[in-house]
Amino acid sequence: MQATLNDTVTFQGVGLHSGASARLDIHPAPAGHGIVFRRTDLFPNVDIPALWDHVTPSRLCTLLDNGQGVTLSTVEHVMAALAGTGIHNALVTIDGPEIPILDGSSAPFVAGILETGIARQAAPLCAIRVLRPVEIREGDAFARLSPADHLEIDFEIDFADAAIGHQEKRLDMANGAFLRELADSRTFCRAADVDAMRRNGLALGGTYLNAVVVDGGRVLSPGGLRHTDEAVRHKMLDATGDLALAGAPLLARYTGHRAGHAMTNRLLRALFADPEAWTWELCSPELEGRLPGAGVADYARPRIAAVFAAE
Repeated sequence: MQATLNDTVTFQGVGLHSGASARLDIHPAPAGHGIVFRRTDLFPNVDIPALWDHVTPSRLCTLLDNGQGVTLSTVEHVMAALAGTGIHNALVTIDGPEIPILDGSSAPFVAGILETGIARQAAPLCAIRVLRPVEIREGDAFARLSPADHLEIDFEIDFADAAIGHQEKRLDMANGAFLRELADSRTFCRAADVDAMRRNGLALGGTYLNAVVVDGGRVLSPGGLRHTDEAVRHKMLDATGDLALAGAPLLARYTGHRAGHAMTNRLLRALFADPEAWTWELCSPELEGRLPGAGVADYARPRIAAVFAAE
């Protein structure tokens, strides 16, 4: 069945790239509503659906556009948290142009959602089943969706900095794996890139406390890494959020090799441009049990929320 939140949950922070302060509230929404963002700093308020065809090209983040020039950036971490906890319907209000970065991961969003609780709704849930492979390539980078009975993510990265280097990870996203394996992994960057980003008006809100900054073999952020392979885990977190812009759970295997936000969006566009590559599927109880948010409300709230709150 579809799900929303029991109550509204609030977050306050600054945008990673804009440096602008913003308050974000995730509100319950009725069945069939989907995920919708609302800019409350504008009059009248402007709604932007969290869907793949509202994504516009942007560097280093996922940017939504209402089609009339109103945008909202860096939506990927909160989208990943909603997908990972199995929330299908929510109104997300924000009084600024960018989602707060918080600690650089999805963990604070997940903790807030689990704290307020998940409400099941009396409406059936449909998933998107991928029927045949769809692939996007750009040089030696590629992203691919291929048929699977549940969402799997297989990611590989390769960076010159020894603190990151070559990392790869494959994960079956069913039944809370996002919370256990990916949610606390933070965004990362190379120290050599920070000045260049700021000269271009990016990373203005970035600090060592909301991003993992590496310099060669050194991790400059206090406390070091949360996982030895935190970088590839964060890329998988980003992919989870970007794939959630499909508008429904995906039954597919996502393979990413040096892929990023723009490539994942191009992949969704290619998928939906081919009517023979996908179909809607009504979720049976057995299929629902293989979705990312299945069982989260039952076992994760007291245990994982406490861990995230302590970060």
